[in-house]
Amino acid sequence: MLSLADRLDGFAAALLDPALSTPLGLVGPDGQPSLRRFAVYRNNVVVGLIGALKANYPAVCRIVGEEFFNAMARIFVVSEPPTSPILLDYGAGFAEFIWGFEPAAQLSYLADVARLERAWLEAYHAPEAPQLTFEALAVMPGDQAAGLTFSLHPSLRLIRSRFPILTIWQMNIGDGVPGPVDLTAGGEDVLVVRPAAAVELRAMPAGGYEFVEALQQGQSLTEAMKTALGTDPRFDLSGNIRDLIAAGAFIDCRIGNEPELLMRGTGV
Repeated sequence: MLSLADRLDGFAAALLDPALSTPLGLVGPDGQPSLRRFAVYRNNVVVGLIGALKANYPAVCRIVGEEFFNAMARIFVVSEPPTSPILLDYGAGFAEFIWGFEPAAQLSYLADVARLERAWLEAYHAPEAPQLTFEALAVMPGDQAAGLTFSLHPSLRLIRSRFPILTIWQMNIGDGVPGPVDLTAGGEDVLVVRPAAAVELRAMPAGGYEFVEALQQGQSLTEAMKTALGTDPRFDLSGNIRDLIAAGAFIDCRIGNEPELLMRGTGV
């Protein structure tokens, strides 16, 4: 006799694989095997997961069209069933799946657009946190600025692509109007952050990606500046700091690795 665990495993496997028969012991109100009822339930589960992917990756869906997206998503659902009951979390591996999905190979930028949409979703559901404001930073003594380290907002994500993914995403979301994009013109680094109610996506300037990444790793302001300049001599420290504070990217700062905060964000 099969154990309860074996029955549950068989039920879950059959839900996503139509080649498998109806699980043993599954019967209808009449006590007879209920093949039709299970087929309807199986279809509803798959359709629901495809719908969750479509909600989480709207730009990807618009780029490839609903018919292609549904077919691609169905294959993903079978290969990567959910591990959490929260559908908003479903599809973390979708971008990687798209990267290896042969029918989408001609859309070489599609996986990176999916990565951007995943970052948007993660930022949207990230914890709330205060924002470090211009006013708070303005009171800092000038001789302490070089050694400052910053704590970044928990919603902040960095996405780097060799394609203009922010431009492509903006054309294919909401009221965006798709148009020609020069895929050879260079990539875009994107800052994703949700300091308040709305998620913001910003194209990052020269050296900006390396600068924020260095700050994330705990480098001081001076060290992060050197890292960015070593990557791109066009890096503008004051311009980047200004834009990052305006975006709500920081929540506090301190001198080096000292445990005591120099200032904490208060903006909302």
